[in-house]
Amino acid sequence: MNNIKIAPTVLHPVIPNNSYVYIETYGCQMNVNDSEVVVSILRNHGYGYTEKADEADIILINTCSIRDNAEQRIWGRLREFAAYKKQKPSLIIGVIGCMAERLKEQLIEKDKLVDIVVGPDGYRSLPELVKNAESGQKGVNVLLSREETYAEISPVRLDKNGVTAFVSIMRGCNNMCSYCVVPYTRGAERSRDSHTIIEEIKELMAQGYKEVTLLGQNVNSYFHKDENLNFAQLMKKVAELSPELRVRFATSHPKDLSDELIDVMAAYPNICKSIHLPAQSGSTRMLQLMNRKYTREWYLERIGAIKKRIPGCSISTDIIAGFCTETEEDHQQTLSLMREVGYEFAYMFKYSERPNTKAARTMQDDVDDETKTRRLTEIINLQNTLSLESNKRDVGKTFQVLVEGVSKRNPEELFGRTSHNKVVVFPRQSFKPGDYADITIESCSSATLIGK
Repeated sequence: MNNIKIAPTVLHPVIPNNSYVYIETYGCQMNVNDSEVVVSILRNHGYGYTEKADEADIILINTCSIRDNAEQRIWGRLREFAAYKKQKPSLIIGVIGCMAERLKEQLIEKDKLVDIVVGPDGYRSLPELVKNAESGQKGVNVLLSREETYAEISPVRLDKNGVTAFVSIMRGCNNMCSYCVVPYTRGAERSRDSHTIIEEIKELMAQGYKEVTLLGQNVNSYFHKDENLNFAQLMKKVAELSPELRVRFATSHPKDLSDELIDVMAAYPNICKSIHLPAQSGSTRMLQLMNRKYTREWYLERIGAIKKRIPGCSISTDIIAGFCTETEEDHQQTLSLMREVGYEFAYMFKYSERPNTKAARTMQDDVDDETKTRRLTEIINLQNTLSLESNKRDVGKTFQVLVEGVSKRNPEELFGRTSHNKVVVFPRQSFKPGDYADITIESCSSATLIGK
């Protein structure tokens, strides 16, 4: 998952509390959605939002613990904000999200960099903790919940395009992959009821949004027991809201990718023909050590089912290089899996040991960094080749593109995405964000399609 930093916006012209909050968000899109929930909670208690950290009365960092480099960036930002506090002693600094749950004692007591520490299930307590911090009391709430989904809270959309939005449909994870800290920082799986999900999406449609992405740590294991509703059935409900609404989802676990879901995707044209299906490794031995609960053969069978029922569906993935005991043969099996599937895109990382995970407790991180780096480079190079080959196959074809905004490189060009989640750049003409445009692809790079 890429680091995402939100550019905050002022949400209230008049702020009852006369206090403004600045939030930086790191990690996955789930964290971005959490920040939108936090803004909604604080706004309902009279707090405003500022674009500049040095103008804020409250600074919150929404954190990620999935990889060590993300944590190191956050520690650096905390030290920068501590310098702000020397100039403005009344400034309140808080850490929320996954690092809050895992490092509460170090953040509050040892390093003394923050005033508030709140885990992913404690955001409702933020207004009270902020008030306590204003009177000099440190505030901590890192309790995990088996019920909290923030279902009735309408997130404040922090994106600027007004075209695409993310809707969290579940929280937590039960999979216990041996390398992953998420079950310890976000707790067990629990799903929102479909009624609140549908109402949130209807609200977005009324505001002019044209695309929603349903979010979960393991989105296709969604199940609401009171409604006896699974993820495929929820997708069908969402798709039937309007043929003009595009629907995506992320992130899937291969063991839960059902034939029923594939068939629903195939049946509805407005469900985007793109699936993110993290493999992590192409070696069954490594998958067992990772506790991924499937084999290479199972994964490839699921890929075959997708390609048979949804011809042309794009498939993306996550790959970890250098997990514990990974041999050269294991690495070669990952490369061969990539070639066999022909991924359009991949998130690719070196393994970094996360404290308290099963891998950290029971396995040795015995692949040296030089080998990890070399294997990751080979994975990246192969994926660049696969992405370019996939994009070249699209040259000469015409796709419906949802216009998202103006190209960063050229103000006379727009960009948008195909149903297959490929970025397309094309002349501005009379189109505007939110329009659907039929674009013929003329050329490409490994990352972008270029059309007219």
